[in-house]
Amino acid sequence: MTQKIVIITHTEDNFSIDKVTEYIIKNGFEVVRFDVDLYPLTNKLSTIFQDGKWMSFLENEEGKIRIDDVAAVWYRRAYNIGSGLKEELEPKFFGAAMGEIRNTLFGFLESLDCYSLGKPSVYRRLDSKEEQLKIAHKLGLTVPETCITNNPEAAKQFILKHKSVVAKMQTGFAIYEDGVENVVFTNVIEEDNIDQLDNLLYCPMQFQKKIEKKKELRVTVVGQDIFTFEIDSQQSEESKVDWRKDGVNLLQKWVQTELPAEVEGKLRQLLDVYHVDYGAIDIIVSLENDYYFIEINAAGEFFWLDNLTDNNIISKSIADVLCDKAPRRNNGVLI
Repeated sequence: MTQKIVIITHTEDNFSIDKVTEYIIKNGFEVVRFDVDLYPLTNKLSTIFQDGKWMSFLENEEGKIRIDDVAAVWYRRAYNIGSGLKEELEPKFFGAAMGEIRNTLFGFLESLDCYSLGKPSVYRRLDSKEEQLKIAHKLGLTVPETCITNNPEAAKQFILKHKSVVAKMQTGFAIYEDGVENVVFTNVIEEDNIDQLDNLLYCPMQFQKKIEKKKELRVTVVGQDIFTFEIDSQQSEESKVDWRKDGVNLLQKWVQTELPAEVEGKLRQLLDVYHVDYGAIDIIVSLENDYYFIEINAAGEFFWLDNLTDNNIISKSIADVLCDKAPRRNNGVLI
């Protein structure tokens, strides 16, 4: 019987899913795709303990599929869970129902006794930018001087000390106005505009000493493989502080490069600490050639970099880890 690998994602995910799926099938495995935005209205999930055995089933448009006996799970995305449910339920029931839906889905994912490339609990832990920075510092990685606060006075003192800092949110912070999403990017704050920080009381921010950049790196770690790409973010006024502001125009300008062996070793140690086999890491290379660790993204995107490689080598690496054809960190349920 062909072994199955479950991919947890959503219907609007990009083509990287198809590339990884292609390599998984080449490795001789079957792929079961679980789109969470179709749960629970289309996808049905059942776990049953009966006659001394645990069994789980996913019922979707393709039929009924047993998924407790899978070889591995790739927890990639969990966007728009319960899509369409709000229109089906009375408002007074919607919040409670969504709580049950999320608890049931994430509880199922945590309980699977197999290898998992990503888990909800791991993603929640990696949401802490503060812990990331502290662990990176302990491992010997260089991190920018940082202040995380909702105290306007603490922020002002930090800015006065460093003269020029960048301010950023710790989440994918966006403001929605008239149905339009306005993402809050990283911005520079100078001494002459610190009086604008009084509203910090209502929402904390992260401040870091501004690093003059030579280039920026996106490092994708899969198992023990490391794929490093660089961009000259200083070539555009829009991208100088945050390359994402001009991200579309820079998509084809990333170039594959290599990290110093010492930095690579410390990044592998970082994934060892979190016991994960995937991480998308942002690094700034200063004018003095110092490598500053900025953050690790548990489910950071990789498709635009993979597209610049021969034969989509990042997708192949992910498939090989899932199929146990490459070294990986064991993270099955332990009893």
